[in-house]
Amino acid sequence: MKRMRKPSHPGEFFKEEILDERGVSVTKAAELLGVTRKTLSTFINGHSKCSHTMARRLAEATGTGVAFWITMQANLDTWEAENMVLETKVTPLPTIKVA
Repeated sequence: MKRMRKPSHPGEFFKEEILDERGVSVTKAAELLGVTRKTLSTFINGHSKCSHTMARRLAEATGTGVAFWITMQANLDTWEAENMVLETKVTPLPTIKVA
């Protein structure tokens, strides 16, 4: 079953719900996470996916679990795959013949 609403990108969620709520700048957050400002900026602006490494860093920094961030990314990836337009037609594979 397709979901109607596009799930939030984990980076956008991190920016709006964690950094903004706590008054933490992107520069300071990058320093605390041990990544470059550019890396974090790309992530929070939805231009890069939440890697396993980033998920671990976010989990450690926020007291959440790695699965929270990986699941958020997986939900977004699933929605995008379900809603993408394929360039070529796909023909179903033949069914298995039972003897």
